[in-house]
Amino acid sequence: MEPCSRTTQEKGTPCDLQDSLFDDTVLRTMNTDKCKFAMKGIQYPTPGTSLFARPLRRSDYDKGFLQLLSQLTKVGDYSKEAFEAQFNSMQALPGMYYVVVIEDTSTATLVASATLLIEHKFIHGAVIRGRIEDVVVDSEYRSSSLGSFLLELLTCFSEEIGCYKITLDCKLKLVGFYEKFGYNNEGQCFLTKRFKD
Repeated sequence: MEPCSRTTQEKGTPCDLQDSLFDDTVLRTMNTDKCKFAMKGIQYPTPGTSLFARPLRRSDYDKGFLQLLSQLTKVGDYSKEAFEAQFNSMQALPGMYYVVVIEDTSTATLVASATLLIEHKFIHGAVIRGRIEDVVVDSEYRSSSLGSFLLELLTCFSEEIGCYKITLDCKLKLVGFYEKFGYNNEGQCFLTKRFKD
């Protein structure tokens, strides 16, 4: 069986999902009627010319995933083996980690990424909660609305899978951006205690 690629996925050809963090059938088959990007005629997995959205792959270490994340925060310098070990740990917990990336297929590099983390709760009748993390768009693509596309995709998906709510942390200057997508400042205070930089 061949590795998952844009060609195999578009043709519906079976491919080796072991390279993907999750099976993107869950995104391909979700109801996008409420998603703002769908109302603009944009569809998953192609948010633009030569742009392809998909789950993170084990092979994305070589496509600049860590360099992309470094535009958001400190990543650190670690090996491909360490990346693959972390990938395997996340992949071993199906239904908890949804890291979606956008690849520019003309350059074979990753240009945007966002993560949806699912938290299982005992409250509210044993529900699940979604949490958006690590939304980043390469500086050369920031006028392409890719962050909006990823945020809306993962927000719609979290509702589709039954999250009772979805939250995110952001800098104060970005509150207005997230409010455009229905996120509200509920006056809660999120505190942080760092053990490492």
